Amino acid sequence: MKKKQAALTMAAASLTLLVTSGCATGPDRKPGDPFEPANRAIFTFNDALDTHIAQPIAKGYQKVTPQPIRQAITNFFSNLGDVSNFANDLLQLKITDATEDLMRLAMNSTFGLGGLIDFATPAGLPKHHQDFGLTMGHYGVPAGPYLVLPVFGPSSVRDGIGMGVDVKFNILNYIEPAVRNPMYIAQFVSARADLLGATDLLQQAALDKYSFVRDAYRQQRQSLIRGSQSNNAPLPDYGDPGASDDNGGAGKSGNGLPNYDDPGESGGAGGAGGAAAPAAPAKGGASDNGLPNYEDPGEGSANGAAAAGAGAGAAAAAGTAGVAAAAAAQAASGAPAPVAASAPAAASATAAPAKAASAP
Repeated sequence: MKKKQAALTMAAASLTLLVTSGCATGPDRKPGDPFEPANRAIFTFNDALDTHIAQPIAKGYQKVTPQPIRQAITNFFSNLGDVSNFANDLLQLKITDATEDLMRLAMNSTFGLGGLIDFATPAGLPKHHQDFGLTMGHYGVPAGPYLVLPVFGPSSVRDGIGMGVDVKFNILNYIEPAVRNPMYIAQFVSARADLLGATDLLQQAALDKYSFVRDAYRQQRQSLIRGSQSNNAPLPDYGDPGASDDNGGAGKSGNGLPNYDDPGESGGAGGAGGAAAPAAPAKGGASDNGLPNYEDPGEGSANGAAAAGAGAGAAAAAGTAGVAAAAAAQAASGAPAPVAASAPAAASATAAPAKAASAP
């Protein structure tokens, strides 16, 4: 209890320091960050504390602890955090999110051995991230000036007040100190170890770490307030643009998208919605699709075989990159996707030009 009061007293003292230093920030202070000089000083202190104490401990923990155990510890504290998420979702009247949080808590606590195993996420229950600062923001309370709190890191006036309220939702505060304090330490070390990769990225990408962290924090909080975390709509079903069996009609594939197949490609069924392959174009005339025939009559068989081989190779290589890449390769090469190409169709595609070349 005394440590909690000391931490809150330190946060209040730093807030007072930042407010009193606001008049001395100079004319170059930025909108939304009027306490930048004091914020930068506290940020430098936190960064030194993290570099020389927190990171070495986190790296040692990561080195000596097997990954399954680290994941179990992360899941355990994440499960405890769902209590706060549930309470704040109720305060924001997000009934669906609150129900999902309650189901996550019940499922992981029961079947996940107290939260050590996360069964809820694979079951389709998303993880939400809420706190009282976001609840106030949901009802229109402005964030206020950006603040950097000692030890606690980036915050704002609104989020600093919300941090004090969130203490009441933390189950660890209602446990005996002999158990609570080691659990707090374990939670801190586990969370810091999970963020080691982000620290390396920050060191490499940011020219000014203070500005980078400030802007990233603001954008994340605004995104959470807008509720984008729970709007994870599934991607539309683009189907398989090369499949000709399910085509709904001429000019469109079975998934409703336009058909971009080459209408002059012999052996392709996409242009007519599964119709038979067009006959070989007459020598020197126009093809069946109304376009002039630009092929050299003396090289019909060689060009047909080369085009079919190149199209099939491009589509097969693109198949490992997903439906969109395969569609792009198909449109660029003019050949159908590999799932729609069968051995008889490929044989007819290469045989048609040869028959035209040998015709009298």
